[in-house]
Amino acid sequence: MNRRNKIFGMVSLLFVAALFVAMTNAFQEPAEPWEVPAKYKSMENPEADSDESVKIGRMIYNKNCASCHGKTGLGDGSKARGLDTHPGDMSASAYQSQADGEHFYKTKFGRGEMPKYENKIDDEDIWNMINFMRTFKK
Repeated sequence: MNRRNKIFGMVSLLFVAALFVAMTNAFQEPAEPWEVPAKYKSMENPEADSDESVKIGRMIYNKNCASCHGKTGLGDGSKARGLDTHPGDMSASAYQSQADGEHFYKTKFGRGEMPKYENKIDDEDIWNMINFMRTFKK
């Protein structure tokens, strides 16, 4: 009986922890629409979508983005719960349907809790990260 109580207690604890995480994320504000200038919307990614580009993009993303956006772009990084605005799900169609130039603009110039990477990550590497983030498709 003692073992059964321990198992029940552990399952209950895990349930409460999962509920806490879900409720914490539920109180984050959804992101406001993000207007991107037309010149960026029409920009094409100059970096070919190659294994090498994705590999470089993964390294840079993991160093600079995964702490908020998560390793697989679900918005579940270790710092995400501390944000006022949910980082978003990069695997969702709302993200994946945006043009590469829109992602470039948002990454380079940031807004609010999303830092700007202008003068921190060069343009070529931002484009490589975009190629990597395209691998998050559902």
